[in-house]
Amino acid sequence: MRIGVINGLNESKEDHIFDRVKALGLSTCQLNIWNSAYYSERLAKKVNEQSAATGVVPCALWAGYCPPTKWNFTEGPTTLGIVPEEYREKRVEELKMGADFAKLIGVPAIITHCGFIPENMTDPQYKPVVAAIADIASHCKDLGLEFWFETGQETPVVLLRVIEEIGLGNFGINLDPANLLMYGKGNPLDSLEVFGKYVRNIHVKDGMTPTNGHQLGREVQVGKGMVNFPKFVKRLREIGFDGEFIIEREIPEGEEQRKDILETVENLKKWWNA
Repeated sequence: MRIGVINGLNESKEDHIFDRVKALGLSTCQLNIWNSAYYSERLAKKVNEQSAATGVVPCALWAGYCPPTKWNFTEGPTTLGIVPEEYREKRVEELKMGADFAKLIGVPAIITHCGFIPENMTDPQYKPVVAAIADIASHCKDLGLEFWFETGQETPVVLLRVIEEIGLGNFGINLDPANLLMYGKGNPLDSLEVFGKYVRNIHVKDGMTPTNGHQLGREVQVGKGMVNFPKFVKRLREIGFDGEFIIEREIPEGEEQRKDILETVENLKKWWNA
């Protein structure tokens, strides 16, 4: 069982890239980069050197893109991922740059949120969005990499449909069970029956379903929300999951976040071995 955390990389951290992960006693992470200016050979060299020095090995690159990004129901559909037409071309290029960087640091995949992919296949934006995803995934495949969707804004069947329609063979899913609940898009256990064979790693996060039609559900400490982690982890074992459990606690870095992460590490071990 490999347990890690989301680990953001920005200019202030580039000389201490893995210090936080090491301090938590963990040996892997998803490296999270939002600014495409960081996709340089110079920074890739630092990542590789510091990974070797600390023993912390990144398992994937979570690749962001240019603003704006609004994580809600009202502005999210027009700002997130590669769905909004006005940002699509630039973000496709940024995600390709992320793939180039991922290749330099030796990780197997990039991960991102593609946005509110239309549920309705006859929506005029559906085919252009799928074509853009195929373009990115094809670039990844040329590099020997995979492209992993983080769950959130789409229902599980939409992700399955897109994977099947493109058919490049290098797709995976970074399953965030809390996001499925917080966006009201599905039940984490049920989602495994839809796309379980594509799940490559997990965002260990907990949350609540929305209580009104305009606001996302709340993120909460793992074990205190509506994700039934004992059953979820058990089902992952049953379907042969062997990827990483990446803890994502969406509160500011500090003592409370550290305490929650360490508690989650112990709970994950207990649930996996139950």
